[in-house]
Amino acid sequence: MATPQTVAFHTLGCKLNFSETSAIGRSFESHGFSEVKFPEPAEVYVINTCSVTDFADKKCRQVVRKALRSNPAAKVVVIGCYAQLKPDEIANIEGVDLVLGAAEKFRVIDYIDEISKAPGKGMIVAGEVKEVHEFKDAFSFGDRTRSFLKVQDGCDYKCSFCTIPQARGASRSDEIQKVVVNAGAIADMGVKEIVLTGVNIGDFGKLRNAEGYKKGGKFIDLIKSLDTVNGIERFRISSIEPNLCDDDVIEFVAKSKRFVPHFHMPLQSGSDKLLRMMRRRYKSELYKDRVAKIKSLMPHACIGVDVIVGFPGETDEDFLESYQFIENLDISYLHVFTYSERANTLAAEMPDSIPMEKRRKRNEMLRQLSDRKLHAFYQQFIGQKRLALFEKSKSPGMMNGFTDNYVKIELPFQQELINGIQSVTLDAIGKKGIVSASLA
Repeated sequence: MATPQTVAFHTLGCKLNFSETSAIGRSFESHGFSEVKFPEPAEVYVINTCSVTDFADKKCRQVVRKALRSNPAAKVVVIGCYAQLKPDEIANIEGVDLVLGAAEKFRVIDYIDEISKAPGKGMIVAGEVKEVHEFKDAFSFGDRTRSFLKVQDGCDYKCSFCTIPQARGASRSDEIQKVVVNAGAIADMGVKEIVLTGVNIGDFGKLRNAEGYKKGGKFIDLIKSLDTVNGIERFRISSIEPNLCDDDVIEFVAKSKRFVPHFHMPLQSGSDKLLRMMRRRYKSELYKDRVAKIKSLMPHACIGVDVIVGFPGETDEDFLESYQFIENLDISYLHVFTYSERANTLAAEMPDSIPMEKRRKRNEMLRQLSDRKLHAFYQQFIGQKRLALFEKSKSPGMMNGFTDNYVKIELPFQQELINGIQSVTLDAIGKKGIVSASLA
C-alpha cells in the first residue's frame, strides 16, 4: 500500500476562511491525504489568504517561506481573497506553484497532479469573479471547540473602502434546509457551539445561479429553523450589518434558548459625513437605536464593534465626533482597523489622505477606549454565575472558556470539562482581557 501523501493548511483572515479551509481539508482526506499541522513537513501546503488585513503580500510571502523551510520540495498552493484579487502577484512569489481563484479553490484537489515543482512563475487558474455564482457550503471541525458554519458568501454592498465583492462576488446563500442538515451533522460530531459565518449574513436568502437569483427565506427564518436543531447548545452570530440587525432578529435572540446574547455589528465610523463617504447603508442614529434595542431586551448582551480610523478626509473633528459617539455607546469592545488603500476602490482615489502617523495615533486612542469598555463590561459580572463552554488554553495547566455573553474566562485545566458547558463564578479581571473563574 502506498504511503498517504501529506498536506498542511495555513489560514489567514476571517472565520469564513477557517470554515472553507476545513471543508477543503476534508476533501483532501477523502482522497487519501493525511493532514499534518502547519508548518510541519508536508508534500502539499495550501495557504488560504485574506485581502482585508494589511500587508497581504508580506504575510503570504512569510507563510510560503515558512512552508518551504520545512520541505523545499513541497507543492505550494495559494487560494482565497488575495489570490482572486492579485493572482499574478502571488504566482511570482518564489516557491508558489499554483494560484486558484474564488470559483476554483474548492476543486484544489483536482489540480494537485498538474503541479510541477519547477523554477519560474506558478500556474494560475482564476476566472472572473462576476462568473462566480455557485454557493459552496463549508464548516470547520476539529481545530476548535466551536464550529464555524458558512451560510452566506459574497456581497452586493458597494462600500467605498472594500474589495470583498471583487474577491468573492455577488451575495449568495445556502438553502435553509441544507444549513439545518449541516448543523445536525456538526452536532453529531459532538460540537456544542456553532458560529454562523459569511460575508454579509444579514443578507441571507439569495439563491443564485448563472441565470440570476431567487429569494429564499430571510435571515430571521434561518435562525428560527436552526433554533430547533438538537445537540447544538449554542448558536452565535459572527457579524451582522446594523441595518440588517432588525427588531425581529434582536427580539428572537432575546427569547431563544440557543442563540446567545452576543452581537458583532460593524460601525466603521460614528460620523455621518464619513459614513456617507464610506457608502454605508445607515446613519449613526440607526446604529445607536440598534444598540439601545439590544440592551433594553438583553442588558447582559455583549456587543462588539468594527471601526476604521484614518479614512480619507477624516478630519480631527470627524474623528473626535466618532470617538465621542462610541464612548457614549453601551458596547463591550472594539475591533479597530487602520485604513489602508485598496486598489480599484473608490476610497483609494479620494483626496485628503491622512498621514500614517496620525492614523496610528487614532488607532491607539480607540484601542485604549476598547480596553476601558471591555473592563467595564466584564466588571458588571464579577461575583455572578454564568454558563461557560470550556476549551484548551495555551497557558500550561489552564483552560479557557467563553460565557454565553462572550466573557473569556480562565481556570485550572480539567480534561473532563473540555467541550462541556458548566456553571462558573466570575472572580476577578486578570491581564489580557481574561477573567479568572471558579466552578460554581
